[in-house]
Amino acid sequence: MIIIPAVDILGGKCVRLLRGDPNKNKVYYDDPLEAAQILEKEGAQLIHVVDLDAALGSGHNMETIKRIVGNIKVKV
Repeated sequence: MIIIPAVDILGGKCVRLLRGDPNKNKVYYDDPLEAAQILEKEGAQLIHVVDLDAALGSGHNMETIKRIVGNIKVKV
């Protein structure tokens, strides 16, 4: 079995939604790249990046995602 950790991005921050509600979220990292780097250091082989803003139709976090992809060796 492969466990694939996720970095959920909302408003440029790494968050977790409460019961899927974007209005009820907890910020874990102000910079999602930091979360991805920690997952890489912990041995993640893959990281699933979720752009919640794009999924909700309220913008996107493409520059943040590009920074993640460009600064870690793990497949995204």
